[in-house]
Amino acid sequence: MSGSDKTVKPATRVVQAGRRPEWTAGIVNPPVWRASTILYDSVADLRAAAGRDTHHRLFYGRRGTPTQWSLADALTELEPGAEGTFLYPSGVAAIAAALMSVLSPGDELLLVDSAYDPTRALATGLLARYGITTRFYDPVIGAGIADLIGPDTRAIFMESPGSLTFEVQDVPAIVAVAHARGIVTLLDNTWATPLLFPAIERGVDLTIMACTKYVVGHSDVMMGSVTAGPGRFAALRDTSFALGQHLSPDDAWLGSRGLRTMALRLREQGESALAIARWLEGRPEVAQVLHPALPSCPGHDLFVRDFRGATGLFAFALDGGDEAARAALIDGLAHFGIGYSWGGYESLAIPIDPHRHRSVTRREPAGPMVRLQIGLEDVGDLIADLDAGLDRFRHARDG
Repeated sequence: MSGSDKTVKPATRVVQAGRRPEWTAGIVNPPVWRASTILYDSVADLRAAAGRDTHHRLFYGRRGTPTQWSLADALTELEPGAEGTFLYPSGVAAIAAALMSVLSPGDELLLVDSAYDPTRALATGLLARYGITTRFYDPVIGAGIADLIGPDTRAIFMESPGSLTFEVQDVPAIVAVAHARGIVTLLDNTWATPLLFPAIERGVDLTIMACTKYVVGHSDVMMGSVTAGPGRFAALRDTSFALGQHLSPDDAWLGSRGLRTMALRLREQGESALAIARWLEGRPEVAQVLHPALPSCPGHDLFVRDFRGATGLFAFALDGGDEAARAALIDGLAHFGIGYSWGGYESLAIPIDPHRHRSVTRREPAGPMVRLQIGLEDVGDLIADLDAGLDRFRHARDG
């Protein structure tokens, strides 16, 4: 199946992409090819291999086997217009490689203030050590980002929606400004995936996912990906090879396995999350629900314009209370685990304090905040669990 065939719907691509006949040999799924050493027939063959493009060619285990290539190809096919995809052992590794492929000492990065905290730490830590400066910008700035671009600005990093406060960015407007100035755009698209926001098609140069989340879908593999738009893959690949980045074939196989059901899981989890978000809006203990599909959420108009649907992650602010009252809500939940990450089949709840991780847009919430990852459990069970949790919160808050 050709990734350029726009008549094929995304749900079909998820099932068929990356399954080349030469990699499957007549079976449904590409097998796990584990390899470090690749053997050659002669010295001449070995030397010839070293001098040619090793993309999709066996060369040395670190350059991959059909197991990794299959998943990378599938992710490329999910992004109409993309040139290629590279896989990484985590989402943070993917973010680091993407940024390092476009930035050099003396360059400036514009980074959205709602970015994932490890992205902030990477920018202010490692990149700063190598002479790359970072300026943070308001996630709702849109085309106004033009006013922040300086002579050394080389890249703009977006995350939409933000994974704590869920502001939706005007990605097309930012991309238009960036391209007019010759600036590279990067997007952390983990929340939506290309199924709900096809970033390359919208002009983004490098789109990043923590595949740990929805691609894998089962909370058992760490993985990241970067998909490159036209003319961007060679620099990404060369940087990744230089850094020694490599995803194990076993993890790649699990990623491919999870990918095949991603469209179904996104639809189910998105519908469940929206139902719960609407229910929470009606509770007196809740001051605000941050879900992009709700009209009350900042950026909802952009969400309706740009996205094909919602996924299972959102947050809400409680009406008053303190840390102990918030803990009373979360600690007693029966159907929500307490743990980092999201995108798996199980529901999670964690306390969040996003105002501690802002530089230019400090928005104090009405009360303590909770982030929910909605899994595949029955919605009625989850609502009943939250109902009891809000009762515990109210009693703890009111004494």
